[in-house]
Amino acid sequence: MADEETLQAAEGQETAAEEKPEQEAAEAPAEAPKAEAAKKIPEPKKPLEKMTAKELREYGLELGNIVGVHSMNKEELLTAIKEALGIDDESGSKLFAKEIAKVKAQIKLLKGERDKAREAGDKKQVEIYRRRIGRLKKQTRKLAAAG
Repeated sequence: MADEETLQAAEGQETAAEEKPEQEAAEAPAEAPKAEAAKKIPEPKKPLEKMTAKELREYGLELGNIVGVHSMNKEELLTAIKEALGIDDESGSKLFAKEIAKVKAQIKLLKGERDKAREAGDKKQVEIYRRRIGRLKKQTRKLAAAG
């Protein structure tokens, strides 16, 4: 009797030992793709919107599946990276992007005029242009925050 019980106990341990590796083997492949996927996509150091264009280019290169990062501007890089990561950008393009571009064009013209006034030695006109440029910069910041 004792021999039969020990044989049954030994058989029970063998079957339990055989089942455990099968269970572990079944669980391991399920975990492996998750671990590999986590390794493939590096985590950004800070929020994408706060990154500079240079940082976005480096991050795009780390991802590896984005082509032409060096020829893209910041907005294009953001959309390409979000697309590669599978992030849905609900806001889309900024609402006031065209207005901001117009104001920045005005700033560029005023900077040219300011430089001409500086070369001519007209301090009063330089100060006028400086203030106008400052107001326009504030306007772009307000538009960017609104959109």
